[in-house]
Amino acid sequence: MAGFALTNIYNNYLTTYAPSLPGSRYDTHKRSELKGIYESILKQSKESPLFLLDTGEETTRFAINMKENARELKNTISSLSSDGTSSVLDQKKAFSSDEDIITAKYIGDSNRKINPDNVPSFNIEVKQMAGTQVNLGRFIPSGQMDLPADTYSFDIQINDTDYEFQFNIEAGDTNQSMQEKLSRLINRSNIGVTASVEEDGSGNSALRLESNSTGRLSDGGDIFRVSDDSTTKTAGAVEYFGIADVTRPAQNAVFSLNGTEHSAYSNSFTIDKSYEVTLQGVSEEGKETTVGLKPDVESLIGNISDLVKGYNEFVNRAAGYTQSYGRSNKFNTEMLSMRNDYRNELDSIGLSFKEDGTLEIDRNLLRSSANEGDPHETLKPITNFTSALLRKARQISLNPMNYTNRVVVEYKNPGKNFPNPYITSMYSGMMFNGYC
Repeated sequence: MAGFALTNIYNNYLTTYAPSLPGSRYDTHKRSELKGIYESILKQSKESPLFLLDTGEETTRFAINMKENARELKNTISSLSSDGTSSVLDQKKAFSSDEDIITAKYIGDSNRKINPDNVPSFNIEVKQMAGTQVNLGRFIPSGQMDLPADTYSFDIQINDTDYEFQFNIEAGDTNQSMQEKLSRLINRSNIGVTASVEEDGSGNSALRLESNSTGRLSDGGDIFRVSDDSTTKTAGAVEYFGIADVTRPAQNAVFSLNGTEHSAYSNSFTIDKSYEVTLQGVSEEGKETTVGLKPDVESLIGNISDLVKGYNEFVNRAAGYTQSYGRSNKFNTEMLSMRNDYRNELDSIGLSFKEDGTLEIDRNLLRSSANEGDPHETLKPITNFTSALLRKARQISLNPMNYTNRVVVEYKNPGKNFPNPYITSMYSGMMFNGYC
C-alpha cells in the first residue's frame, strides 16, 4: 500500500510540477562567475536595510517575471559578444543567401581581420532534412476505456537507458484522459521523447510519441523503443494504445558542401569550426545556398540591430509587468534616467528613443557613422550604453525584490556590518522559475 501511494505521489509530481530545463547555453556558468554572484549577494545583504515585504502572489509573480526578463536580456547581450561581455562590436555576423533554406551563425575567431573582398564562404545544397522518430498510436474512441482498472507500466528505452512509467486506470477514466495523463507524465520526465494527443475528428484519439533528437543511430536502430514485455506492473497498455510501432523512422540530413555530398544526424552542425548552420528546408534541385561572412561594418550593424531588438523586448515586457503590478515606479524611473544619460550621444549616430522608451534605428546614419574612421571609436556610445544596460540587468536579476512595494523597517549602520554566509538574501530560494 505504501509503494502504491508513493507511485501516485511521484507520478502526480511529474505530471504537474516538474521543472523545465533552461534553453540557453548562457544559463551555464563557470565556478568563478557563480562565486562572483554569491559575493555580490553577500555584499548586498550586508548593507541592505531591513524591509517588510509583500509576499503575496501578485508580488511574487512580478519579481520572478522581472528576474526572468533581466536574464533574457543578459543572454541576448552575451550572444552578441565573442567573450560574453558587453563588447557588441566584436562579434562577426554570418549571412545566408537564402534563409528559408539555411540560417548561419559565425562561431570562429572574431579577432581575425576579414578582407571584404576575400570572405570565406561555402555553397550548400540541401537534399534531405534530418527527421525525428515518430510512434503514432492507435486511434481509439476518446470517451471509452476497455482496459480494466489496475496499475499498469511500460518501458521506454532511449540512449541505452530504460525508463519505466507507472500509471493507474480507475473507474470513470477514458481513453483520452489516460492519453493526456501519459503525455504529461512522459513530457515532464525529460527523457528525450515528446508526447502529445491527436484527434481524427471522428471522436477518436491517439497517443503520439516523437523523439527530440534526429538522425538514424550508427547501428541503424530506432532512437527509442516502447515495450511492456519486462515491466514490473500489469502489461497490456502498450498494445492497447498501439505505441510500440514506429510510424516514421528517423533520418539523417543529406546535403552537398561545395559539390561533395555529406550527411549529418542533426539539422544543425558546424562547418570548418567557423559556422554553425541550421537547415530550414530542402533546396530546389541544383540550386545552392551561399553561406559566408558579412564585412565588418555590416556585422556591426547586424549586432546593433539584434541589441536593439533585445532591448525593446526587455522594455516592453517590463512595462507590461510593471503596469499589471501597479505598485512601483522604480524601474521606470531608473530606465528614464539611463535614457537621458545616453540620448544625445545615441541620437547623433543613428539610435533614437521613442516615447515608450524603445529604440529605433536610422540605418543610413548608423552605417555612415560606422564608416567614419575607426567604428569602435565612433560607435563607442553604443558600447557604453550596452555596458550600463548589462549592469542594470544584473542588478535586477540579483535582487528583483528591489522593484516591489517595500516598507523600510530599519537602516543598518553603514560600514559596520558583517555578511552572514548562511543567509545570502531574504528572498534566497524563491526566485528560481524552473531551473537552478
